[in-house]
Amino acid sequence: MKPHITLLTLGVDDLERSVAFYQGGLGFNTEGIIGAEFEKGAVAFFNLQAGLKLALWPRSSIAADTGLTRNPPSSTDFTIGHNVGSQVEVDEVMDQATKAGAAIVKPAQATFYGGYAGYFKDPDGHIWEVVFNPTISSLG
Repeated sequence: MKPHITLLTLGVDDLERSVAFYQGGLGFNTEGIIGAEFEKGAVAFFNLQAGLKLALWPRSSIAADTGLTRNPPSSTDFTIGHNVGSQVEVDEVMDQATKAGAAIVKPAQATFYGGYAGYFKDPDGHIWEVVFNPTISSLG
């Protein structure tokens, strides 16, 4: 398997609420909810960067499609990192997320590795880390 990710799918409880958060609140570009004409098919895609998309798909649809039992979500199972170029940008993104309705898990602050980061939780409990890491400038 070639180490290349093209799609990250987040399971959500309320697809319309989640699309509103990412599109209206964070400014992510999407064509909106598609596939609603199919049972368990409603999904929203967001272009993140060349070759990478974010999908929002109801947790119940993921369970049905995979054949797995739907389990309670856990915010500590997975985090999404959003690297930016400065501490000011961290604060700006954290402020934008707050205005969009995110819950701040950990306010932005200096990190043990010399960076600056904070965490927020989206409406479905997914954790985003907004981070400035001066030693990994290629990520921001």
